[in-house]
Amino acid sequence: MTKTIKRVVAVSMIAVLALSVFMLTGCGKKSDDGSKTDWEYIEDRGKIIVGLDDTFAPMGFRDKDNNIVGFDIDLAKATFKEMGLDVEFKAIDWTAKEAELSSKKIDCIWNGLSVTPDRIKNLSMSKRYCANRELVMSLDKSINIKDASELKNYKIATQADSAAADDIKAHELYEEFKDNVTEYKTYDQALLDMKAGRVDVVVIDEVYATYNNANKEKLYESEFNFGSDDYAVGFRKEDTQLTEKFNEAFKKIIDSGEAEKISNEWFGRNLVIFEDL
Repeated sequence: MTKTIKRVVAVSMIAVLALSVFMLTGCGKKSDDGSKTDWEYIEDRGKIIVGLDDTFAPMGFRDKDNNIVGFDIDLAKATFKEMGLDVEFKAIDWTAKEAELSSKKIDCIWNGLSVTPDRIKNLSMSKRYCANRELVMSLDKSINIKDASELKNYKIATQADSAAADDIKAHELYEEFKDNVTEYKTYDQALLDMKAGRVDVVVIDEVYATYNNANKEKLYESEFNFGSDDYAVGFRKEDTQLTEKFNEAFKKIIDSGEAEKISNEWFGRNLVIFEDL
């Protein structure tokens, strides 16, 4: 074989290899067996499984007939219908949500999932779809915490592995009040202990507090809060094509007015946003 022919063969092999790489990366990541992209895996099955904490009203929770309902549930049904998919809602242990996702027991996490640097790093996150705050609230109207320095004087409850718990631990004065903090599996358990007098205040998502005030005991908001906290939907890190398809569909239900209608039904106002991470 002459040197010229060798060069032609080498160049041809490089071109074929480059084309193969382009096809694999440009058309979505292939599944484990190399046969399907992340979107094709879901599209061919025709169904997506949403993991959620079924105690987090009004985002996703069980009604009196044990049906899973909520703001996020209605948004999910509308979005995945736009994508041509059936949807299954699966209650999971919220503290194990990332493990449930990576093992493919669920396909996304959608239930008031807060946007955090770690989640942006470890998951493929949708655009932000809802704004929220982490409030300090009590059943006692006389409690009004105006500054974080006052927290050391109160017994504090929150939900484990929540954005509220993360914000509490990230606060610059955390060392002063950390011994007063108790984490519960759910916000409902935290509220029950506050009702029993075992804790004074609960650090809680604004959306949950809004729903609670409309349907359960009145909660009183302190002037101090732990800041804003936006929600997004979390997919597996490699499921970038699925995430893009989701964002496109969600934008369509915003443009049609359906997302605003759903928000108004749950909150009496439009809380839906569509913002980059």
